[in-house]
Amino acid sequence: MSELSSESRLSLAPAADMASRTRAVGLWLAASAAMVFIMMLIGAITRLTESGLSMVEWRPLIGALPPLSEAEWVRVFELYRQTSEYQLANAGMTLAEFKAIFWWEYIHRLWGRLIGVVYAVPFFFFLWRGWIPAAAKPHLWILLALGGLQGVIGWWMVKSGFVDRTDVSQYRLALHLGMAFFILGYLFWMTLSFLWPVERGRAAAPRGFRRLSAWTHAVVFVTVVSGAFVAGSNAGFIYNDWPLMNGALTPDDFWTLTPWWASAFEEHGVIQFNHRLLAYATVGVGTAVWIAARRIDLAPRARLAVTALVCGVWLQAALGVATLVLVVPITLATLHQAGAATVFCLTLWLLKEVRGRTGKA
Repeated sequence: MSELSSESRLSLAPAADMASRTRAVGLWLAASAAMVFIMMLIGAITRLTESGLSMVEWRPLIGALPPLSEAEWVRVFELYRQTSEYQLANAGMTLAEFKAIFWWEYIHRLWGRLIGVVYAVPFFFFLWRGWIPAAAKPHLWILLALGGLQGVIGWWMVKSGFVDRTDVSQYRLALHLGMAFFILGYLFWMTLSFLWPVERGRAAAPRGFRRLSAWTHAVVFVTVVSGAFVAGSNAGFIYNDWPLMNGALTPDDFWTLTPWWASAFEEHGVIQFNHRLLAYATVGVGTAVWIAARRIDLAPRARLAVTALVCGVWLQAALGVATLVLVVPITLATLHQAGAATVFCLTLWLLKEVRGRTGKA
């Protein structure tokens, strides 16, 4: 094989260099998305072990270090003993028992700081080197701001548990989890743009199928948020039979609060009932996408996304039922959280694939 001429090598070098830079940025975004995914699992365990209120102080800069002496442990334990959770639920807890719940919340906050470093440092490096396309810069600045905002929302959520209650507000928990899913989805979408863009020239799927895919994504997100209300109110620890609820179609406490709409967010039976209905809706639309995909011509990758989504939806439903009837074991509940994040990302992958090649991020 003859060697390339010097002119050919020069013409190919910029393209190869650009591909390498694009891949580097994409891998950084993928790593950031993976860390957010792991953060969701750590957050789930923190919630399930009732560890979220163990750290009373918020020290964004110097709080990265845990207590390093027995005197410091005693000090932070004394702060915890002044909270409502200790006085109403954990009175008599020993220092050793406190340390067990402290570490999960500490890991949760430390991981959040690490996400900030892993995202921000390469981001500014890539900006400095000019590796980020102009069209992507606004998105990546927004993601940086959202990460900081999520930290503030997290502390605002934790503060709600320090006054006259033993848990954080389910409203604030839903906002915190919803923002986490939004950030994960944003990072995943940008990762696909850099590492796995739609092939040039691919036509978009039929409009009706694209709309159905968008509805599936919306239903999954609403179901996720409703799950946050289940977790925030401990509604998963009641009505642990399926498909009925204590032998009936509806819970005993059904829309009894005033105003009536408050029942959807504060009445435990209604919260779980609504999550069940939304889970059924998720299975329904996910299956409908799969059925519709069999009747139209789709690119291989788009069809793969459909198959992955319908499998993920049904597996997630099975995990949800198992978590409920076994009364929320930590391992299954954490897997259920992982399943929710996976299905959410699969809906985004499908949305990306059915758009066709638009040339936009």
